[in-house]
Amino acid sequence: MEKKKTPIQPASGKLGVLIPGLGAVGTTFIAGVESVIQKQYLAYGSLTQMGTIRLGKRTDNRIPKIRDFVPLASLENLEFGAWDVFEDNGYEAAKNAGVLKEEDLNRVRDRLESIRPMKAVFDQRYVKRLNGVWIKKGKSKMDLAHQLMDDIQSFSSDYHVDRLVMIWCASTEIFIEQEDVHQDLERFEKGLKNNDPSISNSMIYAYAALKSGVPFANGAPNLTVDIPALVQLSKEQGLPIAGKDFKTGQTLMKTILAPGLKARLLGLHGWFSTNILGNRDGEVLDDPESFKTKEESKLSVLEYILQPQLYPELYDHFYHKVRINYYPPRRDNKEGWDNLDIFGWMGYPMQIKVDFLCRDSILAAPIVLDLVLFLDLATRAGMAGIQEWLSFYFKSPMTAPELYPEHDLFIQLMKLKNTLRHLQGEDPITHLGLEYYD
Repeated sequence: MEKKKTPIQPASGKLGVLIPGLGAVGTTFIAGVESVIQKQYLAYGSLTQMGTIRLGKRTDNRIPKIRDFVPLASLENLEFGAWDVFEDNGYEAAKNAGVLKEEDLNRVRDRLESIRPMKAVFDQRYVKRLNGVWIKKGKSKMDLAHQLMDDIQSFSSDYHVDRLVMIWCASTEIFIEQEDVHQDLERFEKGLKNNDPSISNSMIYAYAALKSGVPFANGAPNLTVDIPALVQLSKEQGLPIAGKDFKTGQTLMKTILAPGLKARLLGLHGWFSTNILGNRDGEVLDDPESFKTKEESKLSVLEYILQPQLYPELYDHFYHKVRINYYPPRRDNKEGWDNLDIFGWMGYPMQIKVDFLCRDSILAAPIVLDLVLFLDLATRAGMAGIQEWLSFYFKSPMTAPELYPEHDLFIQLMKLKNTLRHLQGEDPITHLGLEYYD
């Protein structure tokens, strides 16, 4: 029986990309997209632009590019808008971030200079190491949310966009746990009106986006949209949401290495991780309350991948330590150092050491691009609520409340590609392979 394709609205017209946070990640993303359009570079690291997807049997030799298989918005049709706590335009912000070489910035200078950030919703209590000066004033958090909605409407009209996506690229906020105000939409909206301290800056953006009919993804470890009230709103509005915390440097390595240890049933005594970085992210994370938010995101990965409750002889009581150190000379060039104390046959100890000299924003930019295009695809396909199939891109993937998050990078990729196959009426790939040998 032939499977039915999911009806998907065409990706016609302009797609507006709204970015809270015109810093290192946001400017690197925009500059990279413009460089790809100019054919200066290929879209390295982007699944939507360079990835392929196998369809049917291995012998069928049907392996199209993902961008040719599902109807994605074209890069030429992206229009960028942003908010930031500093007034610098995109070019000035990119120069301050220090990620890209001057010659790369100069090729796209006009495009970057045309992006002038709107005033941000910002309360320093939630990001203590930043002193925002380009910020909105309002009587209440609900008033600020309505100001953001006005910005969204104005951007849509001024740039004649047909659809919008919002993706949080701003700083890590202080650690916030779910409270009563987060449990349903009625209480959340009351909290906005009453300036509830448990409603952070990013939650106001997420609320404004969803109320404006805009899907939302969260690239930081903040609680943000991962609360029942905003999940409820996303379903009521028929909009997809995703998050949280872009999977870039050290955690990317963990989601590659840890599945290998478990697959070979090698035990783990301890995993020590330390980082040095010097960009705005490092400065923000120098505050203990913001670091707590990031630490929770980074620590959860190994527990879920290794499943010590199922493999107590291998992973019960392993010691896991994460450190992040602000070191200004490195700017955006982060170094993540890991030491793994493992054991194998007859309990004999071994070690693995990883020194990943990475560029955080270079790793994050293609993630932003893919999330923008996939969220837009999900919206046009009528996929509302949490998009677990996008877990591939996050350190702390959102899931339904009764589920544990899947952190294994390779399972996440299989889930993503099988979702695309499902949308287009193709069979999922199980890799069973018995049909080749019967």
